[in-house]
Amino acid sequence: MAREHGGGSPKPHHYIEAKRKRLTYIFMVSSLCVLFYILGVWQGKTPSVANKFQRLNNNDDNSNNINDGKIKCTNNASPEVSKLGTNSPSTGIANLDFESHHQLAMNDTDDAAVKEFPPCDMSLSEYTPCQDPRRGRKFDRYMLKYRERHCPSKDELIQCLIPPPPKYKTPFKWPQSRDYAWYDNIPHKELSIEKAIQNWIQVEGDRFRFPGGGTMFPRGADAYIDDINNLIPLTTGKIRTAIDTGCGVASWGAYLLKRDIISMSFAPRDTHEAQVQFALERGVPAMIGIMASQRLPYPARAFDMAHCSRCLIPWNKYDGLYLMEVDRVLRPGGYWILSGPPIRWKKYWRGWERTQEDLKQEQDSIESVAKKLCWNKVIEQGDLSIWQKPINHIECIKSKKTYPTPHICKSDNTDAAWYKDMESCIAPLPEVSSSDEVAGGALEKWPERAHALPPRISSNTVPGISAEKYREDNDLWKDRVAYYKKIVPPLPQGRYRNVMDMNAYLGGFAAAMIKYPVWVMNVVPANSNTDTLGVVYERGFIGVYHDWCEAFSSYPRTYDLIHAAGVFSIYQDRCDITYILLEMDRLLRPEGTVIFRDTVEVLVKIQAITKRMKWKSHIADHESGPFNPEKILVAVKTYWTGGDTQQNS
Repeated sequence: MAREHGGGSPKPHHYIEAKRKRLTYIFMVSSLCVLFYILGVWQGKTPSVANKFQRLNNNDDNSNNINDGKIKCTNNASPEVSKLGTNSPSTGIANLDFESHHQLAMNDTDDAAVKEFPPCDMSLSEYTPCQDPRRGRKFDRYMLKYRERHCPSKDELIQCLIPPPPKYKTPFKWPQSRDYAWYDNIPHKELSIEKAIQNWIQVEGDRFRFPGGGTMFPRGADAYIDDINNLIPLTTGKIRTAIDTGCGVASWGAYLLKRDIISMSFAPRDTHEAQVQFALERGVPAMIGIMASQRLPYPARAFDMAHCSRCLIPWNKYDGLYLMEVDRVLRPGGYWILSGPPIRWKKYWRGWERTQEDLKQEQDSIESVAKKLCWNKVIEQGDLSIWQKPINHIECIKSKKTYPTPHICKSDNTDAAWYKDMESCIAPLPEVSSSDEVAGGALEKWPERAHALPPRISSNTVPGISAEKYREDNDLWKDRVAYYKKIVPPLPQGRYRNVMDMNAYLGGFAAAMIKYPVWVMNVVPANSNTDTLGVVYERGFIGVYHDWCEAFSSYPRTYDLIHAAGVFSIYQDRCDITYILLEMDRLLRPEGTVIFRDTVEVLVKIQAITKRMKWKSHIADHESGPFNPEKILVAVKTYWTGGDTQQNS
């Protein structure tokens, strides 16, 4: 007889029915959740305002068209920009509103949180906080220290918006901007009078024209650069980064660009009024700076070529200190080009109003310092003299037995350059194993150099950055910039020229932007845990060290697009972010754009402050989707001028 198994009996019918009901209930609830999610996304989407940006871009095109030899421009703000706000995103991607969920404490009072910042007085229209001539007069004139950075104290900081000139117009688009700028944007005729014979700049009706002339290149910068190219190779891709000391209106840098060479041009804010401002208005990289007592804010081994064309820097003084600083920032094998006094003094000494003896002594002194730096004089021909830095220090170290001074610096941190005094010694180069090896590693030619593995990373000299991490960062920024094209539709249309990356890291953003007609000022925060600016230069880009608790070394209204990824998470505990945003407003041109990337909490705080600055903005999801805690805030500075302000007042 078969045995009965009580546990193996069939399951009751009511149990199976209950299980079926539970599954049906779970399925219905899940379906409703999916349905309501899709409905919410659909309702959150608004029509793309890519068309609005297109109309805005068309307005720019109309303003820059040349008809009958005249360039027409409208002064009115584009109504499309005024439509861009928290309730009208600039993309088909849903506009996200987190304000009701993220009410954060502000630095200001509740009343101030809703009150717009007032416009500054028109006398501050060209205010440069850390290069204010009035403040500079209080400092030592020795070595021109009074023209270095001297930033306002906390009590001197201002909470107002720098006003554009009353008739400010949208600048010309590149490449037309290389040759033209509106007079109303920079109403200074001084250089056109003072440098009339040298063809720096000319006034033609309502605009400036830049003929490309210079003190030492009366035939124009293009012909002058051709003369240099006959002596050293400028078009092979080997030379990519350059520095122009005492740049004037940066015509040398402007004409190098068509040869795929990008120059960091700098000049002080001095009697040559607004020369750096003219350079940036032309769409040419430039910043306020001076050879004085402190190092230039660039890393060691940054530039393939350095240039001085009658730059008035006393190279022979202070035991050759300034040539040692050029040596520090010059790459192994890099060139230094000098034209103007004292080169070819036998021909020009009368015009320079100096004695032959004085000029000969100056040139002899420069030659002596260059020799002690182990530089090789390549050639002196016509108005040009060119030296080359050695590719390593093997022979230089041996020569110190003959030329003991200047000695090789003992400090290994040759990149340190933020408020650091110059040193009267030769910056050491990385060690090599043979005399034909390039110290620090050889670079690929441009444009391969932009994406090739930088030597600083391949040699493991940047802590925490591996070759794999570098490649991942490159891929990441390709995707992000592709996403930005949806958020900022005019990006590929030439609306932007001068771009700043406030937290450049490895330069991935700049690398992803090379397909567009822009240049990027890559800023590496001076307080970063990892110094990556040397990597940026090895990739063939330019940049600078900076602390965003202070004002940047530039004039107002000099950038079209500012990129700020993670900047405010870095600085929110170090200084009041209100002043960082006010500084961004100072740097940004009317109708310029800012892209912020940060956590929701930080972005909500930023957005609240930008509303008080007359900016229009919206928050969008991360490119990877809504579940990423990092979000993107796109903001546009509205158009207004000092004249509008006075009328409203």
